[in-house]
Amino acid sequence: MLLANSLIDGFLKSNGIGQGLVILQVLGSVLMIATIIGKWKELSYVSMATRRFLRDFSTCGGVLEYYLQRRPNVKTGIEGIYKESCERLLKLLTPDMRSLVAGREQGRAAAALSAREIELVRGTCEHILDEEEIRVEKGMGIIATIVALEPMLGLLGTVWGVLDAFAEMGTAGSASLATIAPSISSALVTTVVGLIIAIPGVIFFNVMNGTIRNVTSDMEGFSDELMGRIACEFQGRGA
Repeated sequence: MLLANSLIDGFLKSNGIGQGLVILQVLGSVLMIATIIGKWKELSYVSMATRRFLRDFSTCGGVLEYYLQRRPNVKTGIEGIYKESCERLLKLLTPDMRSLVAGREQGRAAAALSAREIELVRGTCEHILDEEEIRVEKGMGIIATIVALEPMLGLLGTVWGVLDAFAEMGTAGSASLATIAPSISSALVTTVVGLIIAIPGVIFFNVMNGTIRNVTSDMEGFSDELMGRIACEFQGRGA
């Protein structure tokens, strides 16, 4: 409560530059908080969906079994990588083989695709993987930028306020503490506000960054496993 009163008093006594910087810092904090809340919800959903998909997919026999049973329409996350890769795979199969696959009569579809066609599927899988990694990291740049700018804006406001304080002291022709203390106190408000905003921002950024690394690691590992299983089940023709 005492800190809040000190900040309010310091803000009211600040010059126009200091008050403008504090307002800018508060607006930045609002944007950062909104981004953190939205990103936190998104990462929670993606993490839950990833665990659920990997659990369900691990119980399937062939690569296409989950796709044929569920017909997933999800276009994002790890399930989106699987869906797009399966659709690319099916487009490369011959009409007869597609009919067998759709009827689940093919067993192990040996000698169905050439090595070049497998690489086409791999290209699709890697492209979707790159898109998903970019998407899951979207918004983190905003948080990092605000976290970095808040203390710098605070330092700018403090230095500016100190310059004004010394200018006022020179004009008054007095170097007493009573003359300069109020101006120095109000000049420090921007730095305090910047640190109050930046410190929790750093904590949330690092926590969410760790979650993002886990999600991207799962997606990369699944993509490698998926392409390995596709190569084992479908590659053969044209070798």
